Amino acid sequence: MRQLMRFAVVVVAAAVLVAVPLVPTTARAVPSGETWGAELAVAGGDDVDVVAGDGAIRLADTAPRRTTSGPSPAEGTLLLAPRRLGAVADRVSAAVTADTPAGSEVLVAVRGLRDDGSWSEWSASGPEGPAQLPGPTLQVQVRVTLVAGGNGESPSLRRLWLTADATPAPRRLSAPAVATPFGARVFATRIGLVGNTTANGHRIVSDDRFVALPSRRGLSPEDTGDYTVRVCADNGRCTWAPVWDVGPWNVKDDYWGTDRESFRDLPRGVPQAQAARDGYAGGRDGLGRRVANPAGIDLADGTFRDDLRLADNSWVDVAYLWTGTGPAGTARDGDVLTVRSAPSPDAPDVGTVAPRSRVPVECATGSGSGAQALARVPDDGRWLRLAPDRYVPATDLEVPDVPAC
Repeated sequence: MRQLMRFAVVVVAAAVLVAVPLVPTTARAVPSGETWGAELAVAGGDDVDVVAGDGAIRLADTAPRRTTSGPSPAEGTLLLAPRRLGAVADRVSAAVTADTPAGSEVLVAVRGLRDDGSWSEWSASGPEGPAQLPGPTLQVQVRVTLVAGGNGESPSLRRLWLTADATPAPRRLSAPAVATPFGARVFATRIGLVGNTTANGHRIVSDDRFVALPSRRGLSPEDTGDYTVRVCADNGRCTWAPVWDVGPWNVKDDYWGTDRESFRDLPRGVPQAQAARDGYAGGRDGLGRRVANPAGIDLADGTFRDDLRLADNSWVDVAYLWTGTGPAGTARDGDVLTVRSAPSPDAPDVGTVAPRSRVPVECATGSGSGAQALARVPDDGRWLRLAPDRYVPATDLEVPDVPAC
């Protein structure tokens, strides 16, 4: 049975949010500040499996989506354009009006542009009211995910209002210090599913290069590497790949975060599926399915077989690169970038960087190192160190303000 969903929601991250004129007594008051109505229109290539009609946004295809752990409810994404705010904001709120058939969901998430030019992690909204953002920002972006109900019925998003404001003592924008990203050792499985569509709308091809994590908080928009991981196998090889899908077992298990969306009684760095294999939650995932393996990350075929050269599902070391700060560059679309063990084209091949990955850089070495490593001059002998004993030519990444090694 359809019900009308009308609530004020908080977004924990710098973002575009909503203010609705009607606020339930169970929610805290929506803050005053810069308020605007979102333009609910489907245009361009950023939106995934959604259509506009009859004054609402709905799913275009409500058939269940294939995943490595079984079918999941259909979902689609409306990605609004980034918004430049008139003043620094450090908290946001959202208000949604939508028809939600039984089991369906309309999920609002937001992010803010950080001082180093990267985006903060997506943060889900909730009905509890305004929340503190992870940092002050002048530019925000909102993402709305529609999830089909148990009978395959689509929700209908009708109105979305956004409010961004600052707390009474707002923090100032300042240059961020370099911080090491969080890392964890988790079990990795292979995705396969060639021809299937990922949660961000990417069509999987043979020898594809990307990963899936069990939360939408670290999901990159299609064809971007805004959220990239470094995965290292026990054979010594490492690869950098964008997060383009959600899974393998859960969809609200950001186990790498300091403030987990779900399963908060688990230690940071321990996926719920891994804990379930040890008896947590009766051995079942967040959807009630019996967990067959402890996977906390899924690897596309090219990432699994060609880049890491794995022969079977394996334990790997993963760094969630957006949890750190510092100089970073984005790999060009096209060929996979080879990573060398030393700053020389003759050094051993020890890994890869997948196209579009956002790659943190420690320093620049060779002639013209330092800030000059920005220039893309062929065959100039400069290299960028991505990690100890991991180098790529400086001509392959555009990275500002790189210190000398």
